[in-house]
Parts: sequence; C-alpha cells; structure tokens
Amino acid sequence: MSSKLIGVGVGPGDPELVTVKGVNALRAADVVVVPVMDTGERGRAEATVLHYVGQEKVVRVVFALNERTDRARRATAWDAAGARVAQLLAEHSRVAFATIGDPNVYSTFTYLAQTIAELVPGTVVETVPGITAMQDLAARSGAVLTEGTEPLTLVPVTAGAAALKEALAGPGTVVAYKFGRQAQEVAEALRETGRIDDAVWGSALGLPEESVRPASELGEDALPYLSTLIAPAPRDGCRGGKL
Repeated sequence: MSSKLIGVGVGPGDPELVTVKGVNALRAADVVVVPVMDTGERGRAEATVLHYVGQEKVVRVVFALNERTDRARRATAWDAAGARVAQLLAEHSRVAFATIGDPNVYSTFTYLAQTIAELVPGTVVETVPGITAMQDLAARSGAVLTEGTEPLTLVPVTAGAAALKEALAGPGTVVAYKFGRQAQEVAEALRETGRIDDAVWGSALGLPEESVRPASELGEDALPYLSTLIAPAPRDGCRGGKL
C-alpha cells in the first residue's frame, strides 16, 4: 500500500488560524515534518504544530529556506531533505509536512513533493489549504483585498521591486510578500505610483512581536524577511462601484 505525504498549511503564525482539517491531518499523521534552517532555531511552522501535537511526533528536517544565490548548496540541501522524508515514508504510512501559509502558495512543500515523486514513485501526495499572510493582514488591518471586478496580484519581492512597481501601475490590489529587505525600494515604488496612502504592511502576524503599520511609515530600515504588504485598489468610496 502506498504511503501518503500530506502538505498541511498551518497559517501565518497564529495557532488559532489552523483549520480544523489541518489539525486533524496533523494529528492523524504518524509523524509531522517541520522545516528548519541549518542554524537550528524553531520556525513558525514548528511552533504552530506544537500547539496540536507532541514534540515526540515532530521530525525536524533542514531545508535551505532562504538560499537564493548558491544553487548548488540549495540543490544539495533539497536532496538531503528529500532523502530524509523518503526514509520516513518507508517507515510510516502517513507523513505530514507543516508549512506556514498555504502549501500551494510559495511553499517549500512544492519542491519536496517534486523530489519525493522521483525518490518514492507511487507516493500519494495531498495538500490541506491554509490561511495566508495576506488574508490575515487584511483581517487585522481592515484592508479589503478585492471588490467587484478588481484583480488581485501577488508579488514576491525577493528579486527586487521592479515587478511590484509594474503591478502597482495597474488597477487592482497588489500584495507583496517577503519584502522586508527591500523595504525602502517598496516605499519608493508606492510613492511613485501614488499608492502609499492606503497601503499597509505587517510582520509576525498573530505573534507577540506582531507589527501592523501604515506603509507611509516605511523608512530606510530593513524589516523582517517575511513582512507582507497590501496596497488596495484605488476606489472612489461608492458602494458597489466596482461591480
């Protein structure tokens, strides 16, 4: 009988935002894999998982979570992580992988699933959706993500703010992920496109160190890597005006 690998989205950090289905999947798994950096500190996914399962059920696996320049090192880390999870699948019928946010949105789980498909053919892969940082930030800030026919664009700013600036020139709401290290560039793009007044950013959502602030307060200082920004679509305030 084929083993099963389940990617479980555990939300942006607040343990209360894990879905009932997500909690059930974590508890039903034989082991729960959590990604950690080679520095070894506990990440958000692990901290969230430990609200619902015991430490003895958690397996920490090192991933090159923030490696973007050294392709060889990144590939080696992915291969090693995949081999470890493949070993777990040989020993257990149900392995869960906990990922912050959603497993199908900029998640390490995507690369793990591709690796496992090669290492352990026949493995059943499933995902359990999770609440994303943009949804959490919208709720905490009161920002409306979309109305009527407005488009929604999600942009990772890890490679710079050029794509963000292009999106901001359009008519819809723009969300920026992982923009903390380019905070100054992001602020400049918002000002140049006239989108800074209604924009909001947040980091560590649902955690004690949470920060939710107007984008107009962005300065030259770098922010936490996982900071999220919402720049709502331009609106005239007329109810249903975008229908």
